[in-house]
Amino acid sequence: MSHQHHHETLPQVAYETIETAKGVPIKAWTLGVGIEEGARRQLIQTSQLPIIHGHLAVMPDVHWGMGATIGSVIPTLGAIVPAAVGVDIGCGMCAARTSLMASDLPDDLKPMRLAIEAAIPHGRTTRGRDKGSWHDVPKRVGNLWKAHLEKGFGALTDRYKSLKNTNNLNHLGTLGGGNHFVEVCLDEEDRVWFMLHSGSRGVGNRIASVFIEKARKDMEAAGAHVPHRDLSYLTEGTEHFEDYVEALLWAQEFARLNRQVMMENLIEAVTKLPGIKPFRADATVVNCHHNYVAKEHHMGKDVWLTRKGAVRAGLGDMGIIPGSMGAKSFIVRGKGNPEAFDSCSHGAGRVMSRSAAKRQFTVDDQIEATKHVECRKDASVIDEIPMAYKDIEKVMEAQKSLVDIVHTLRQVVCVKG
Repeated sequence: MSHQHHHETLPQVAYETIETAKGVPIKAWTLGVGIEEGARRQLIQTSQLPIIHGHLAVMPDVHWGMGATIGSVIPTLGAIVPAAVGVDIGCGMCAARTSLMASDLPDDLKPMRLAIEAAIPHGRTTRGRDKGSWHDVPKRVGNLWKAHLEKGFGALTDRYKSLKNTNNLNHLGTLGGGNHFVEVCLDEEDRVWFMLHSGSRGVGNRIASVFIEKARKDMEAAGAHVPHRDLSYLTEGTEHFEDYVEALLWAQEFARLNRQVMMENLIEAVTKLPGIKPFRADATVVNCHHNYVAKEHHMGKDVWLTRKGAVRAGLGDMGIIPGSMGAKSFIVRGKGNPEAFDSCSHGAGRVMSRSAAKRQFTVDDQIEATKHVECRKDASVIDEIPMAYKDIEKVMEAQKSLVDIVHTLRQVVCVKG
């Protein structure tokens, strides 16, 4: 049943409840935004897992996803669903405010975009060396790998040999493709911000694939029934569970460092541009995952909390909710809403698939929708056109009980993977 018609009497209820016959309740912060049928069916399947604690929380950018619904927060007891976490472990956002103002930027922003594209490997090629990886690994990247990642990677590859033959070190500090991006933005006071979106790249993808398969096989071997094979889970106390948690935490650290390296290289690339005055990048750097698992305490229990396309929004937590290219993005502060398991949305959320967007829109549509942004405007980025996404204003309105908006950003430069 929906709480929508109770609005007059219960203004504090900010979500609708989807009652499920066999599963836990689903609380959805989707008033004014809605949930498409495919996503609703998928959420109901997830709610039937025996390992869920309390209820599922659904964010306003919800849409169907591989494995589990994007925009869902899944608290589980003594188990994790690897396909729900998905293949881009640790995917998330990083933002830094600079001391530059809009008036400090040149009229022609194309050289800035090209400098950023030169400083951060992006996109991918399958033949020969992937153009989205480092040809010669920079010294700083090598040092970070040695200090934070090398030992853990060695331990993982001793047990899982297939992880060795991946893009790992040579993907640290690289963007990837799809909806990953680097942007130069302006806030409500015309201050310049840098913002980027990426995850654990090739190696995170391989880790996910290995353990999604292990979870399926383990459940089959145990004769356990799951509502959908993508909801196969690994249980605490089993060998694969312990290995997955170790690999998952490693990939999440890789993703955080990946964004850190890109932010450093972005700042350096802009610093070197002719005509840009010396500037500092503010200490208010937000670096947050929106596709990950954390051990957290909710509703009286220690749970494994999977945020699949959701950001941690505990009381005072800073987060980033990007709109589509050409739309606004938001720096937010969490309100610590316990019913949403201290979470908020991770973006606007797609309303149409990439292939549907490519069928429906043209390069001319893309040029029109992004006319105020310096970005590529060719056929390869039509799937990221703003019209393929939900209205970010409605998404923000639906989650007023989860976050406060601290800054509103608009893009002036956008580099797509």
